[in-house]
Amino acid sequence: MLFKQQALLRQKLLVLGSLAVGSLLYLVARVGSLDRLPPICSVEGRFSPPNQDAITLRAMQYKRGLLHEFRKGNATKEQILLHNLVQQLPKAIIIGVRKGGTRALLEMLNLHPAVVKASQEIHFFDNDENYAKGIEWYRKKMPFSHPHQITIEKSPAYFITDEVPERIYKMNSSIKLLIIVREPTTRAISDYTQVLEGKERKNKTYYKFEKMAMDTNTCEVNTKYKAVRTSIYTKHLERWLKYFPIEQFHIVDGDRLITEPLPELQLVETFLNLPPRISQYNLYFNATRGFYCLRFNIVFNKCLAGSKGRIHPEVDPSVITKLHKFFHPFNQKFYQITGRTFNWP
Repeated sequence: MLFKQQALLRQKLLVLGSLAVGSLLYLVARVGSLDRLPPICSVEGRFSPPNQDAITLRAMQYKRGLLHEFRKGNATKEQILLHNLVQQLPKAIIIGVRKGGTRALLEMLNLHPAVVKASQEIHFFDNDENYAKGIEWYRKKMPFSHPHQITIEKSPAYFITDEVPERIYKMNSSIKLLIIVREPTTRAISDYTQVLEGKERKNKTYYKFEKMAMDTNTCEVNTKYKAVRTSIYTKHLERWLKYFPIEQFHIVDGDRLITEPLPELQLVETFLNLPPRISQYNLYFNATRGFYCLRFNIVFNKCLAGSKGRIHPEVDPSVITKLHKFFHPFNQKFYQITGRTFNWP
């Protein structure tokens, strides 16, 4: 009886051993076959853009809450060193244009985990007093970031200020420059509307748009009016092209960013040599606000300030027609220089 039980036990052990050896051989063969499979897409192609350092996994997965605490100045030097954080000069700047959608563009780009934004407009290059404080003062105005992240700031006055192109060139001649534009007449009216709101808050009177935009003596467009001058995009761009090649500029369609933001953001990702990370999940239309809001993750959403999307005053159609006619030749030249065409009147 005992001999029979021992024989049965040996038989079971042999069966189990055979199963174990078979499983091991299958796993070895499976791993070998996986090693031989060609990759679906190149890791280098996706994560190591040309002429850019590889964006590390840690940089792509940083904790926004932690960086937020550093931005508020709540971090110690030991914490900063521990997390390998630095204040970097920007590798890209949104230089304009005013009322083109610079704030919306900056906030939307901040959805990308490899992008860190300066929260406030620094006005370093367009303000003589700030510029005199030096480049180190400017750097210390930048947010904390990981070394392989891209810091971006926006100051729309840069685009129209004469001294700025040369000053930025002296800081970084290879910097990437973003210009966001809207239909020029609409942008001018939006510019006027913002100033008008500020005057009304202070109980001050202000001329109607028609009186500002038109020369009362000639009944032609008033080119001395700043809102009109700012919308002559090609005149300002030509000044920048004295220092930077057109390849260092990317033109963003500000009107499309309002109605269909994702394709515009994907073009910017490509321009900045960033792996694609912003998706439709990150953008949702808020019917109450009338424009897209941002979704960073399952718990953190953000909409732009209530001052965005102001209702424009009604403007005399004849004035709008004259402005369209005035801007048309400048628009055509802008299309020619930038290689991007818009459906502007």
